[in-house]
Amino acid sequence: MLIQWDNLMLIQPRDESYQFKLHDKGFISIWELKGKVLVIAEKPKASKRIALALAQNPTVYRYKGIPYYEIRNATSTVIVASAAGHLYELHTDASGYPVFEYKWIPAYLVNDEKSHTKAYLELLEMLSKRCNYYVNACDYDIEGSVIGYLIIKHLGDERRAFRAKFSSLVPSELRASFSRLMPLDYDMIEAGLCRHELDWLWGINISRALMRAVFKSTGRRTTLSVGRVQTPTLKYVVDKTLERKLHIPLPQFSVHVLLEKDGARFVADLSTNPIARKADAEAVARLLSSHGYLVVKDLHIERYRYSPPPPFNLSDLQEEAARIYGLSPMETQNIAEQLYLEALISYPRTNSQKLPPGLNYKEILLKLAQIKDYSSLVSRLIAETKGILKPVEGEKEDPAHPAIYPTGLLPQKPLSKKQHAIYDLIVRRFLAVFAPPAIITRTKVILVTPRHEYSFEATGLVIESPGWLTYYPFHKPEARMLPYLRQGDVVKVVKVKVNRSYTKPPPRLRKIDILRWMESVGIGTESTRALIIEKLFERGYLASTRTGIDVTDLGFGIVDVIEKFFPELGSVELTRRFEALIEDIMKRRRLREEIVQGAKEVIRKLIEKFDMYSIEVGKMLSRSMGLEPVTSKCNIPSCRREPYANGLCKYHYQALELVKNMYSEWKNRENASFAEYLAKLAKLKLTGDYVRDVVKYVLKAGD
Repeated sequence: MLIQWDNLMLIQPRDESYQFKLHDKGFISIWELKGKVLVIAEKPKASKRIALALAQNPTVYRYKGIPYYEIRNATSTVIVASAAGHLYELHTDASGYPVFEYKWIPAYLVNDEKSHTKAYLELLEMLSKRCNYYVNACDYDIEGSVIGYLIIKHLGDERRAFRAKFSSLVPSELRASFSRLMPLDYDMIEAGLCRHELDWLWGINISRALMRAVFKSTGRRTTLSVGRVQTPTLKYVVDKTLERKLHIPLPQFSVHVLLEKDGARFVADLSTNPIARKADAEAVARLLSSHGYLVVKDLHIERYRYSPPPPFNLSDLQEEAARIYGLSPMETQNIAEQLYLEALISYPRTNSQKLPPGLNYKEILLKLAQIKDYSSLVSRLIAETKGILKPVEGEKEDPAHPAIYPTGLLPQKPLSKKQHAIYDLIVRRFLAVFAPPAIITRTKVILVTPRHEYSFEATGLVIESPGWLTYYPFHKPEARMLPYLRQGDVVKVVKVKVNRSYTKPPPRLRKIDILRWMESVGIGTESTRALIIEKLFERGYLASTRTGIDVTDLGFGIVDVIEKFFPELGSVELTRRFEALIEDIMKRRRLREEIVQGAKEVIRKLIEKFDMYSIEVGKMLSRSMGLEPVTSKCNIPSCRREPYANGLCKYHYQALELVKNMYSEWKNRENASFAEYLAKLAKLKLTGDYVRDVVKYVLKAGD
C-alpha cells in the first residue's frame, strides 16, 4: 500500500504490526507508532537530551561504554541511541584513475581517525534488528540527513523511517518535534549524497592523477589532494598572497591642520588627501601657514537612526568572533556546536538572519535575566520597548533553521573563557535586535583658505541616544567633539603638518577573510567552509606564521600546475555551477544521478588532457615539494624555484619588472634617484617580500 505524503512515497509495510494512522497534515506522533522505535541522534549529548525530553527517568543502558536510553509505555518502546558523526564513507576497491565505481562502507574500515565509530555502528546494528520503526533525529541539515539516512538504509528499513525536525535541544521543542514526525527528507538526503559523491569523485581522481605524476617523476609515493571547493579556495589565497608579495608602496602625502576656536582645538584635513606629489603638499602647507586662518564655508549636520544588526547566522557570528576575539572560523563553529549540545543556543549551522515567529521572546529574556551579566540589561530592554518585542531581521533565510538565538536555559556548569565569549556575543546580539535604533549626529564642517584655493574638512560625531549599542557595544563609534561653529566663522591655524605615507598592499588574509570570500562567490556551505580552510593547512598548502597566513612552496606549486594545465579546476564558476545544481536537487528540479553523471564527464575530459602533460606536471610538483633537485636555481639565495628569465624564478622576475616600471612614478612623486628609490623599498615594511628580495639582489649586484 502506498501513501502520498508531501509528494513523497512512503511504503507502508504489509505486516499488521506496522500499521499506523497518518494525520491529514502529514505528520505523526512517536507515541502512535506501535512496537519498538529507534531514535538516532547525531552525537551522544544530543541523544541524552532527547531521551530526557521524552521521559523524566529513561532507563539507561551501555554498550562498550556508549549510553543508550529506553522509554516504555503500554503500546510502544522508544530507544534513543547516538551516532558519532558520519559512520559511513565513500570507498572504492579500484586502483588508478579515473575511477567512477564506489560504495558507502563503514568509515572505521578505511579511516583510522574513525576507529572509534566501530562500537557505535555495532550498537546501532544490534538495536536496529529489534525495532519496527526508525527516526532520524540527527541535526536537521544536509549532513544530518545523510548521516541518519545511511544508518537506516544499511541497518534498518527506510520504508518505516521518519524525520524529527528541531532547531534547539530545549525539552519543550524536542517534545513538540517528536509529536510531529515527518517523512524522511529525501530532498536534503539526495542533495547531501550528491555533494559527497561530487567531492569524492573530484578529490580521488585528480589527487590520484597528481600523485601518479609525482611517482612517475621521482619513484616516490606522496600524499596530495585537490578538491572541488578546496582548489578554487587555494587559488584565491595564492592570488591574494602574490598581490602582497609583489606590492610596491608608492609615496603619498597629506596635509593636516590643527585649528583653534574659542579655546577649543580640533583637526581638519585637506579635502583632496592624499596628494601624490610631495611638492604639491608642501605648497599647500606654505600657503596655509602664510594665511594663518581658515574660514567656515559650510556645515552639514545629519541626525540619523543607526538600526540594530540582524540576529546571527553562522558566518556573521564567525566574523564577529574573529574581529573581536581573534578566533578562527573553525574555533567559533566548534564552540557554537558545544553550546548547542548544552541546549544554551539554537542550531548554529544556519544561514538565516530571521528568528522563528512563534518563539516566546519575553520568556527567553526573563530566563536570561537570571544571569547576573544580563539582569539589568533585560530590565532596561523591557522598559525601553514597553514589552513590545519586535526583532530587527536580515534578508538571508534558511529553510532548515532560524537565526542563532539563546534558548534561555541556564548553563549547568561553568563555561570556558572562549565558550563564554561566544555565548555572550549571541545573547547580546539577541537583546540588541529588539532594542531601538541608536541616534547619532554627524557634523561635517568645510573650511577654506581666504581666497578659496583649498578646502579642508573636519568631522564631529555625538551619540545622542545609544539605543541598541547599550546591549551590543561592539559597533559603538568613537565620539568626536567639535566646538560650536557657524558659517563665516574665522578659525585660527595653530599648526600645519605634511605627512608622508605609502600605499598599502591588500590586507594579510585571515581565515575569516577566506571564509567570507567563499560565501561571497557561493562555494561551500555554512557547515563545510571552515573545515575546508583548515584542510588547506593540514595538507601543507598554507601555513600560519608569526605575521599571519602564508602560502607554502607546495601551495604555490599546486596552483602553478592547475593554472598551466587545468584552469577549470581552479575555477569558481565550475564549482559554483555544481553548487547551483545541488540546490536544484533540493528544489526538485534535477536528479542526483544526472548531476553526478555530468561531473564524471567533466572529470573524464580533464583526465584525458592531464595524461598528455603528466610528465611535466610530475616534474613541477616534485620540485615544489623538494623531492627532485632543480638543475639550476633562482638567483635569489632564499628561493628554490627554477629560473624563469634573467636568472630569476617567475615570481621574482615579475617583481624585478615591477621595480623597473614603477620607478618613473616614484620619481614623479618624490623626485628620488633610482638608488634612493631602491634603498627606500629595501627598508619599507610595506614592500612585498618578492620585491624586497630582488631589490636587495640588485643593490648587492651594484656593489
